[in-house]
Amino acid sequence: MKNSLMFITLALGLTACVDTTPPDQTLTPEPVNVTVMAVNDFHGGLEPSSFAGVQVPNADGTGTTGLTAGGIEAIGGELADVRKQNPNTVFVGGGDLIGASPVTSSLLRDEPTVIALSKLGLKASALGNHEFDQGLKELMRMQNGGCDSNAPDKACKFDPNYPGASFRWLGANVEYKAGGTNPFQPYYIENIGGAKIGFIGAVLKDTPTIVSPTGVADLNFLDEATSINKYVPILKAQKVDAILVLIHQGGEIKAGSAAKFDTVGCQDLIGDIVPIAQKIDPAVSAIISGHTHQGYNCLVPDPNGKPRIVIEGEVYGHLLQRLDLVVDKANHNVMQVKAQNVVINYASRKANGTLDSNMTALLATAKAKTDDVKNQFVTNLSVSQIKRAADRSSESALGDVIADAQLTATKAQGAQIAFMNPGGIRADLPDSTKIKPGNVVNFGDVFAVQPFGNTMVVMDLTGAQIKALLEQQTTGNNAGTNAKLLQVSAGFSYTLNLTAPEGARVSNLKLNGQALADTASYRVAMNSFLSTGGDNFTVFKQGTNVVQLPGLVDVDALVSYLKANGPSLTGTVQGRITVIK
Repeated sequence: MKNSLMFITLALGLTACVDTTPPDQTLTPEPVNVTVMAVNDFHGGLEPSSFAGVQVPNADGTGTTGLTAGGIEAIGGELADVRKQNPNTVFVGGGDLIGASPVTSSLLRDEPTVIALSKLGLKASALGNHEFDQGLKELMRMQNGGCDSNAPDKACKFDPNYPGASFRWLGANVEYKAGGTNPFQPYYIENIGGAKIGFIGAVLKDTPTIVSPTGVADLNFLDEATSINKYVPILKAQKVDAILVLIHQGGEIKAGSAAKFDTVGCQDLIGDIVPIAQKIDPAVSAIISGHTHQGYNCLVPDPNGKPRIVIEGEVYGHLLQRLDLVVDKANHNVMQVKAQNVVINYASRKANGTLDSNMTALLATAKAKTDDVKNQFVTNLSVSQIKRAADRSSESALGDVIADAQLTATKAQGAQIAFMNPGGIRADLPDSTKIKPGNVVNFGDVFAVQPFGNTMVVMDLTGAQIKALLEQQTTGNNAGTNAKLLQVSAGFSYTLNLTAPEGARVSNLKLNGQALADTASYRVAMNSFLSTGGDNFTVFKQGTNVVQLPGLVDVDALVSYLKANGPSLTGTVQGRITVIK
């Protein structure tokens, strides 16, 4: 363990540095050191979890496992240390602070997370797509407070007078369809140490394709770079000393690169954030990103070809993004930016007594209100863990289990095939930090896997429609690094040839060993999110003889299946999808 911690300490000393001093200074510089700390994709991660980016030895000496990282107690400890080093510290977010959350936060409508982040001094955050999971009205309640919720069984159960967020969610590219006004602040200015730091926030424009359409029906989501650039001159007119972007869109380090989360100034970033970053005004000094749950600290050319920092801090608060700026408040510019991803080492802080005691108390309150539900026994697995895929473009052991659970739960409606979206699988079963004696799985473990509360739907699709559906896994908005392989139930199989042209990649579709017929009708099951075309699987909207099952929640289907089958599950990938690369 000591060797691992030494590695972390050394890694945190590495920073990307960009000199941004302009050539046209006219006044004697008045430099101010400002530190910006950021969290992205927190997803209600009040408690620590396993961070695979750093491996540490198992206690029994059998191998290694991910470092226990994140959680509000360790984040609070880190922020306290940073603020002691530099009182000119501002804490911000990259979106998805709430939504897709574990039981301890989700059963309380994520109110403990909003309150915790507020108490930790968060000032502003980009909106994320998951902020819209429960609809616009509920998001505005999360921002402004009150108990008028579409989930009265959860709202105001943590605090009977839920106060709302003290920070502001920012959405420069979100507007009402009627009238074109923005329901959210587009930017935020922090006055600190005599300097003015401006933050412009945006969420990915494709948000309507990855959330329930009814929740955002009144909104338009505009081009990210164009919307951000609109507010740059407005901030300049207010004589800010630095402009930073908080954007809930990201990328990943390309396959084969040696770069990791702690690599300084990587040159190998790919994905949707890259063309956006290349269009964002050069006056923006750095871009804090999110959404893809990746850790990277990269450089992407701005419109003038000058390298600019684009950074993301993985997920669940395992990493905090840290920017150290030297700003010149006399000439209103940035002289230098350094960037690093900071490992939030819960295990180390617990050992040396530097967790945030206020956050420990808040977490204890949330746990006391949810542990009875969380600790309900479900099953004993025959293996210690059933894993999801490391990415969304692979079949996984857990994906196979969930699809089988959904097929079993909808047999009475005639289901023959079940499809599960990989993005809806949020954790391993259980998380590495939650493995228990006897391989016990409780409800909290299962809920962490499927926290959305989607209900089940059954419909008819033809064989040709099923093929077209599977082609959508790697085309359109799901092309390239955005590929999403639907997890499929037992008895169904097919081949996906990624070397073939778009539209001709899926073949050899079989159900119980028999080839699917294009004109034949098949009964298929999926969750309510997919049924409305979520994740760009629009073929589902062509289904006929649709049966909604509002009383059958996906997590309950998985619980029932695990109770019946848990001890016999092997935790291995079943090989239902043959992928040719």
